[in-house]
Amino acid sequence: MDNKRHASSFAQLEKLGEGTYATVFKGRNRQTGELVALKEIHLDSEEGTPSTAIREISLMKELKHENILALHDVIHTENKLMLVFDFMDGDLKKYMDTHGDRGALKPPTIKSFMYQLLKGIDFCHQNRVLHRDLKPQNLLINNKGSLKLGDFGLARAFGIPVNTFSNEVVTLWYRAPDVLLGSRTYNTSIDIWSAGCIMAEMYTGRPLFPGTTNEDQLHKIFRIMGTPNERTWPNVTKFTEYKTTFPNHAPQDLRTFLPQIDPQGIDLLQSMLQPRPELRVSASDALRHPWFNDIIIQQQQHQQAQQAQMQHKHQQAAMHAQAQAQAQAQAQAQAQAQAQAQAQAHAHAQAQAHAHAHAQAQAHAHAQAQAQAQAQAHAQAQAQAQAHAQAQAQAQAHAHAQAYAQAQAQARAYSDAAHAYGYQ
Repeated sequence: MDNKRHASSFAQLEKLGEGTYATVFKGRNRQTGELVALKEIHLDSEEGTPSTAIREISLMKELKHENILALHDVIHTENKLMLVFDFMDGDLKKYMDTHGDRGALKPPTIKSFMYQLLKGIDFCHQNRVLHRDLKPQNLLINNKGSLKLGDFGLARAFGIPVNTFSNEVVTLWYRAPDVLLGSRTYNTSIDIWSAGCIMAEMYTGRPLFPGTTNEDQLHKIFRIMGTPNERTWPNVTKFTEYKTTFPNHAPQDLRTFLPQIDPQGIDLLQSMLQPRPELRVSASDALRHPWFNDIIIQQQQHQQAQQAQMQHKHQQAAMHAQAQAQAQAQAQAQAQAQAQAQAQAHAHAQAQAHAHAHAQAQAHAHAQAQAQAQAQAHAQAQAQAQAHAQAQAQAQAHAHAQAYAQAQAQARAYSDAAHAYGYQ
């Protein structure tokens, strides 16, 4: 989704809930058909945008994690602000009401939800964000069993040193004892306490500490976890809401109240429900608790299977690429062979043409030589004939001259004879 959408880009399908400053609808993107959750924040013309909305928008834009509800878009109109989120099928409270045994869930489901919850919390804390309002209604579930943290309206960024905050945070049943006692310098541990309360509730279907007032809430916590004192919690008596009249309760074994939880689960829960905040486990350490070993092993196996699948795909892709390269090389070699054959055929044709031309030239030269020889022979024959004719002519002339000379000689002889006989 982009930031240029308008409220008309989404169709409201049904109301999902209504809070102090916002109404949430199930919606549909008119262009893509994608289901979304639309959180409409009505703006007061005098007060402007509620600080909770500003806080939620600024934090959720930065928090991108598979276990945190994704804020896709913010649409601002004249009288309302619309936040566009992932659509989830329900929240943990509704899930427990519809899927649980009188609200209690099955242990594998609880473990899966707790692992996802702690991953979301850990991501917030790694990014220096306190959620401050973790409760079943703010944990969103879809039909695939994915859990996401939602409703960051009370969330705060924290820094070093720890900021001074309001103690009006977290629904009473999930509020940490240090906050109830008036501490204004709390840290990430308040979210861990809330997570512990949610874990216990998923096992029983009932809140672990269902107080009605601030003091009643403290009494319910102390009755199970023990009443703190200066020895167990240094400086606890300095909190504004601490009273010396608190009944002195000894810590109880959580297994008494939660017999359905296995020993490792009790150990993890005990580490999250430490009244003294410094002793509470961090989200990152909780995720490494042995209680989650089977999930961690499953994830490792899943990752290994995915890696093996990716390796198989890479191998197949490499083999395919190799086969393609070989085919291309073969095609190239074949093309080169064809080109060479064509070049050889062309060279052979050229050689044949050259030989043919040479033969023709030789034949032409031979014919010319024969013609010249014939011409020379003819000329020689003509010359011989002419010489013969001249010789004959000369012979004839000579014979004629001889005959003439003989005739003259005879004539003279006759004349002489006649003269001698006196005929003249």
